[in-house]
Amino acid sequence: MLESLHISNYALIDAIDIDFHSGFNVITGETGAGKSIMLGALSLLLGARADSRVVTDPSSKSVIEAVFRLKDGYPALKEYCLGADLEWDEEHCILRREVAPAGRSRAFVNDSPVPLSKLQAVAMRLIDIHSQHQNQLLSTPEFQLTVLDTLADNAGRLQEYSRRYNALREAVKRLKAKRMQIEKSKEDEEYTRFQLEQLEELNLQPGEQAELERERDILNNLTSLKAELSRAVNSLSLGVPNVIELIDTAAEACDSLSDILPTSDNIPSRLESSRIELSDIASTLEGLNENLNADPSRLVEIEERLNTIYSLCHRHRLNDGDELITLRENLETRLADLDSSDDLLASLERDARRAKALARETALEISEARKAEAVRFGEKLREVAMPLGMKNLRVEIKVDQGDMTSTGIDTVEFMVAFNKNQPLMPIGATASGGEISRLMLSVKSIIASRIQLPSIIFDEIDTGVSGDVADRMGSMMRDISKSIQVTTITHLPQVAAKGDSHYKVYKEDDETSTHTRISQLTPAERVDAIAVMLGGSTVDRHAVAAAKSLLKGN
Repeated sequence: MLESLHISNYALIDAIDIDFHSGFNVITGETGAGKSIMLGALSLLLGARADSRVVTDPSSKSVIEAVFRLKDGYPALKEYCLGADLEWDEEHCILRREVAPAGRSRAFVNDSPVPLSKLQAVAMRLIDIHSQHQNQLLSTPEFQLTVLDTLADNAGRLQEYSRRYNALREAVKRLKAKRMQIEKSKEDEEYTRFQLEQLEELNLQPGEQAELERERDILNNLTSLKAELSRAVNSLSLGVPNVIELIDTAAEACDSLSDILPTSDNIPSRLESSRIELSDIASTLEGLNENLNADPSRLVEIEERLNTIYSLCHRHRLNDGDELITLRENLETRLADLDSSDDLLASLERDARRAKALARETALEISEARKAEAVRFGEKLREVAMPLGMKNLRVEIKVDQGDMTSTGIDTVEFMVAFNKNQPLMPIGATASGGEISRLMLSVKSIIASRIQLPSIIFDEIDTGVSGDVADRMGSMMRDISKSIQVTTITHLPQVAAKGDSHYKVYKEDDETSTHTRISQLTPAERVDAIAVMLGGSTVDRHAVAAAKSLLKGN
């Protein structure tokens, strides 16, 4: 329930703090006293647009803070908060909105800053502010469907349907995408096969381009390369002198020095190892030099193959031969898919049909529950609303099946008739503002026990009624308050007298400005307030007696 509300520096409100109670709270006050200002401030917690014009004192910010008691537990709210990584308190939830003089606002949940969207999501799970313009919701298909699903306990079924419906959409999406891809591939099949034939004819191997370019560079620089190889071989073994001869000379010298050379250094053996290694290197270089022969035909062959590779890379806008190989593999895969496209499409079509069957299965379960509840709800709505001055009311809740959508396969329409000779018509086409208001109150009284919502506020929902109808509407709101906390703003004494707690909004002047105030009335003050509502500007002992009688009767 809404436990307390703090509003400061907002329009005519410099600062007010209100403690609310469980059950039925009523708020009264003269027109223009500031009741709508309070609701405007509270609506900021539900995500309403912040307007810097409401900040009275430009030197400080406007603050609206509501504290909700959660001792009865609200699993849907807890699930959202934990899922949204919001701090969770089992006892209370504190919502706050701050508006700076420049118009910038900040939002908080349990004193942690949050995006406005998260504040709004939490607030919508805590409180419902029902103003007169929201009565038009009753004529919208979305609201009508929500009412029926709430009463039919369809939450679990709808969750499963949503999962299956999304799976269906994904299956259909995959099928359409693959069908379009195959159609495009078939259009390009001849050209794709031509491209693949070119690449297969080339028969390029991984790394071949780099190897060909290396061989070409060798052939183009053959003279200088052979000269360098000859210089290296001469230095090692063929020249006079050469390294190997010099090592042989050093080895002979060391043989005569065997008496003075340390045995552990093993110098003769090391020289011999060096001579063998250098001889092997010389032999390798000599063989390489002999094998490097000028072959003009080989160079032409390499240049022609490289030109073919370069040309295909340019045509396909690729960087090198390895990317041509990747393209060849992709083309092979594309044509293989095309060859097996009928089987692939058949498989995807089976997946889509299976997903549709599963979604429809759940949709039909939901539809049956809606149809059964539609009969019960139509009878209940007529029973509850008739005493509110609609004695000839007839109600029919139509549930018709159609195409599958995100909400199922049903279209729901509330049909009503208020007069005996009137045909049933959609609510929006036949009901007056006062009738819609009473019907909406009846609907909310029916679903009150089914919704996980701590608090609801009715903003002058009883406008346009009086007498016995007003009394019955007050009784209905009091009955709703047995399930959830109800706060109503009213001008009717019949409604005000039924409240468990009574608050009065009024204006107070100081030397420079006018301020909106609110206070909870004592029993004596409550008698006076209701007497004023009954007697108008003149309050005499008859009005006071009538007020006491009205309070006693409730």
